[in-house]
Amino acid sequence: MREIGMKTRSNSTLSTLTATFALAASCAVLPQATRAAQPGVAYVSTAAGLAVIDLARLELARTVDLPSAVRGLAVTPDGKYVLAADEASGDVAVIDSKNLSITRRVPIGKNPEFMRMQPDGTKAYVTFEPSSSGKPPGKGDKDDDAGPPAEVAAIDLRAWTARSFLTGGRETEGIEFSPDGKRLSVANEGDDTVTSYDKQTGKLVQTVDLHAFGNRPRGIKVSPDGKRYIVTMENSDNLVVLDAALKVEKTVPVAKGPYGVAFDASGRRLFVAAARAKLLQVFDARTLEKLADIPVGERCWHFSLTPDEAYLLVACGRSNELRVVDANTYRPVKSITGLKLAWGVVTYPKANGSLDTH
Repeated sequence: MREIGMKTRSNSTLSTLTATFALAASCAVLPQATRAAQPGVAYVSTAAGLAVIDLARLELARTVDLPSAVRGLAVTPDGKYVLAADEASGDVAVIDSKNLSITRRVPIGKNPEFMRMQPDGTKAYVTFEPSSSGKPPGKGDKDDDAGPPAEVAAIDLRAWTARSFLTGGRETEGIEFSPDGKRLSVANEGDDTVTSYDKQTGKLVQTVDLHAFGNRPRGIKVSPDGKRYIVTMENSDNLVVLDAALKVEKTVPVAKGPYGVAFDASGRRLFVAAARAKLLQVFDARTLEKLADIPVGERCWHFSLTPDEAYLLVACGRSNELRVVDANTYRPVKSITGLKLAWGVVTYPKANGSLDTH
């Protein structure tokens, strides 16, 4: 196993760092009601590895260096492990949240990217793209379409083994679970489809052709009440609204380059990361009327609410930062800088965001 270095990249004292790790460890063993009152931590994937944010202070606490850029992230329901998709090594690094050591690596395949944890914590699903260069596509790019389609691997978190679970479409991105837990649906940006699979067998159940409604689907999220899915269409600058049966209801225009999408815990608000417009947009989740445009940084693909929903944490890759925004007033709070090519963010205790759901 390759030795992984850890560095401190803040001016925090040793006692501050110790307190941060103690908080992460305590969150992993406390009852749910108690955990809800804890500020917790956020994990940010970057070009250098993993950054740990102390949410009580809204400061960078530690970093974990990995051999290459990290993209998809997931946290186990008990908070003990952070899973990080390591692009160059083609595996998922399993990180102990207590001491930030790498406990194991789970081989996946070329260019692992998007990851979702099954709610019961028994499996995690990771997209990987054998034909992808691993670089962010430009507008209108279709350079990966000639190779094999993307796949989704399933990691058994009890045995810590992975297998190719299903073959997706071209450049599979977002993953979402059906409310009854029986299906797994993915957004395929390279062929403008959403495909849905039996979660037990991996068998294709349904294909939704979105060519008539937009271009390059990337994010997909089901509403808390389970009545609709929202799909972000990056190159046509709109959302596609699907009903519970994955039938198209309507489209909604948004700002340029939408990717990450999430509802708040109440299901009243919908957040969309419009990366090319440098905005995080807020919509009424029922009417889909726009409530606010929040200026953020450059190439902000993914975001998360904090566990108490007091703040929005927005990972901004091209401006190398995590933007912190008041989740009620939508005013900027601070920028946590020095996070090279920040890609995604998740929290523990778990919160709603574009990569995770409470």
